[in-house]
Amino acid sequence: MTSLLQLQNCGALRRAWPPPGANPRPRCPLLPPVPAAGPQPGPGPHPLRRHSGGPAGLPQALLRTDALVGGRWLPAAAGTFPVQDPATGAQIGRVADCGAAEARGAVSAAHQAFCSWKGVSAKERSSLLRKWYDLMIKNKDDLAKIITAENGKPLKEAQGEILYSAFFLEWFSEEARRIYGDIIYTPAKDRRALVLKQPVGVAAIITPWNFPSAMITRKVGAALAAGCTVVVKPAEDTPLSALALGELANQAGIPAGVYNVVPCSREKTKEVGEALCTDPLVSKISFTGSTATGKILLHYAADSVKRVSMELGGHAPFIVFDSANVDQAVAGALASKYRNSGQVEKHVSDAVSKGATIVTGGKRHSFGKNFFEPTLLSNVTVDMLCSQEETFGPLAPVIKFDTEEEALAIANAVDVGLAGYFYSQDPAQIWRVAEQLEVGMVGVNEGLLSTVECPFGGVKQSGLGREGSKYGIDEYLELKYVCYGGL
Repeated sequence: MTSLLQLQNCGALRRAWPPPGANPRPRCPLLPPVPAAGPQPGPGPHPLRRHSGGPAGLPQALLRTDALVGGRWLPAAAGTFPVQDPATGAQIGRVADCGAAEARGAVSAAHQAFCSWKGVSAKERSSLLRKWYDLMIKNKDDLAKIITAENGKPLKEAQGEILYSAFFLEWFSEEARRIYGDIIYTPAKDRRALVLKQPVGVAAIITPWNFPSAMITRKVGAALAAGCTVVVKPAEDTPLSALALGELANQAGIPAGVYNVVPCSREKTKEVGEALCTDPLVSKISFTGSTATGKILLHYAADSVKRVSMELGGHAPFIVFDSANVDQAVAGALASKYRNSGQVEKHVSDAVSKGATIVTGGKRHSFGKNFFEPTLLSNVTVDMLCSQEETFGPLAPVIKFDTEEEALAIANAVDVGLAGYFYSQDPAQIWRVAEQLEVGMVGVNEGLLSTVECPFGGVKQSGLGREGSKYGIDEYLELKYVCYGGL
């Protein structure tokens, strides 16, 4: 059986952006150091923080509506855009609709902060990330309510995401103190060779709608632990999570300008993305979303030779072999396939028109137009859209196979390779299939494989680089070779 795993998708940008200018990256100005504790006001008046007048039951203390730039809560010149509850369509609040000017201002604030943050000791960065983690745990229930309100996922799943998110801050608070270099002995007796690891600089981080909190902490935790500063552009549907995390970052004493958030509407996404990806002060782009959008960002990164991390689309096979424990496989399929929210309906109708059979579900739910029934399709073939494209929603299309080789051929036929799952009790088969699946992550008799200690990422057109684990911090570090002669 093969089916689709729902993965992140921020939506493709509508048009190609103009190429960035050839401005050289300026050096750090000789500015007073940014204090290592507490948000500090930048130049000019320090506006009052504004709270969202959201629905009853949501935590007003964490509902921020303005952009977070340089430690300050700032309105956008163009006004606000609405954030809606996808379950009911009710407006949760109105959030600052940032444009290119606000994005460039956030990059400037991040660059100024980087000039001091990169010199903060690893022990102190570790301590600040740990405080941020502690505050997330303390406010986990309120943060989960925000995610459920803006994203639509069940509260229990949102609570799980907050814990998962917080664990990345905890993990990278510990990894901050384990950034080691090397000493290399050369043939010359009067020389020593050293390899240093240094932060790349300002990182522009573009996050998706479906795991808003987890994607932020997975990227930001690694970046801050490495000594980088960040500008986060959250998905237009789910900016409140990023802003709530900004409030907690301020409370934790993360210095002003180290963590910046520039929310924007769908209409402003193009110009904000362009500003972040072409600014000469940005050294790194980290993106989670569709493969199509990732390719656009790679073009702009190439023009100015920026470092990139790309976590793109997937199409995860879920294979059940003859020797599998079927009950275990069913539980794993439910855990990995029927999660979060989706954008589903076209794939079902296409499959049915080409001969697939609806076993259960298959239509919008009586709960409302934005709800879709958990759906199982049989008699699925490889020419159907659900076999070729990533489905965001509760859809499990089943394809029959006769041999191990046939199953692998179907699984590896797509041009993406993020995760793959299979169930088998045959030890030899387990080794063969795990090695031959063309994916970056494999679940063997397990439907949930993500954990902070292990590297997350894919192969082929599913992306570049890895997040989480000891490898995740390397994405934000440069290697510098030092030759010390004259001994």
